Amino acid sequence: MSKTVPPRGEIISAGDYDVHYLSYGEGPAVVLLHGSGPGASGYSNFKQNIDTIVAAGHRAIVIDMIGFGYSSKPTDCDYTTELFASTVKAALDAIGVKKCALLGNSLGGAICIRLALDYPDFVTSLIMMAPGGIEERETYFAMPGIAKMVSAFVGGELDRNGLHSLLQMLVFDGSIVTDELVDERFAILQTQPKEVLSRMIIPSMADDLKEIKCPIVGFWGQNDEFNPVGGAQNFLEQCSDCRFTIVTDCGHWVMLEHERMFNAQLHEFLTNGYK
Repeated sequence: MSKTVPPRGEIISAGDYDVHYLSYGEGPAVVLLHGSGPGASGYSNFKQNIDTIVAAGHRAIVIDMIGFGYSSKPTDCDYTTELFASTVKAALDAIGVKKCALLGNSLGGAICIRLALDYPDFVTSLIMMAPGGIEERETYFAMPGIAKMVSAFVGGELDRNGLHSLLQMLVFDGSIVTDELVDERFAILQTQPKEVLSRMIIPSMADDLKEIKCPIVGFWGQNDEFNPVGGAQNFLEQCSDCRFTIVTDCGHWVMLEHERMFNAQLHEFLTNGYK
């Protein structure tokens, strides 16, 4: 079996916790926040998109949020929206980031929303793929992907084959789930506590979306089994400076499954906006 693991970058202190990040390129910062799930890390989520950000003349900062990747993984606390957002902001302050665009998938999208609400002068734009944090807990837990993730990781012992099966639910085309990707996530899974999911508390922020004033560009897979695609309508109805692309034959990972399309739109947005 391959010994592939995510690359190691820098560790920086964020209050009581350590946050791991990778940095590529120079220029205005784009901060990438990954989704949740067993073995998740910033690199495994976004490794196919980093070069596009650098080519657009920006600095890509790929963060492992608390509980994931090579960052601290406490077992004695609730994993709340506020905890994720505050540790990300503290890490970025320590790195020296004054303003940034935020790019987030799933849980990472929820944290992007929280940061944009709490620090409107800090966040210049949002780029999101199937963001969480805009439905009630019951809605998410009724989704087949979330239900399987919770039962397999929190309620059982997840081996490599089980992880492979779970990851295939994240995509429409199962061939996206390569041995390399499974190895990267399985390596992280060995150090990941169940509390990161069993004690995760991400309330709906749907009623607050109207407060976000920065430009938003979003993507959602029509076949997403983790976050209901109808969530895109919440943004379109409440946010004045917003557009979403709904992608057919696509699951939860638009940025991986439709890499060329996503990267093309990402590059255009970072260089020219969408007006």
